[in-house]
Amino acid sequence: MLLTMSRPTPTSENGRTDSSLRTADAVYGLLSSLIFRGSRELSLTSIGTLSTLDRTGPRRITDLAAIAGITQPSVTSLVSGLERAGYVERRGDPADRRVVLVALTPEGSAFLHAHRRARVESFAGLVGQLPEAEAAALAAAVPALEHLRDLGARTRDPGAPLTAAQDPAPEPAA
Repeated sequence: MLLTMSRPTPTSENGRTDSSLRTADAVYGLLSSLIFRGSRELSLTSIGTLSTLDRTGPRRITDLAAIAGITQPSVTSLVSGLERAGYVERRGDPADRRVVLVALTPEGSAFLHAHRRARVESFAGLVGQLPEAEAAALAAAVPALEHLRDLGARTRDPGAPLTAAQDPAPEPAA
């Protein structure tokens, strides 16, 4: 028999219990547990920086600092470490030679994708342990989860180019 601990249903600041709060609490708890599974070759901030570069292309240090929510000197140090590892490179901006951009290298891209694959496979193992009905419910929620991911990405970096999933097709002309 599987024993589960029940958690109190979260409430909003005004004391209102809401199904969206319960959903958010469950997803947040899941994400938190998944983040800390597996090996830690790089810090979460380093992985986040590689992910940003993979998603948006080359960026200025100041952009990376704003996206990560850390100071510019901290990002400069982080980028230096990623550069020594061969995961990023600094290059000039063709539009403004005074600007230095940080770009993901092929080695950085390969590392990031292998890291993601390992985490996805780990999570897939957990999904495989769910009863069939729960796995089906989770599969049915994938479009909503992808939409939430895209909304979160746009909130984190409003200037980033939209992915195909984020950029709705234009309405046909009448």
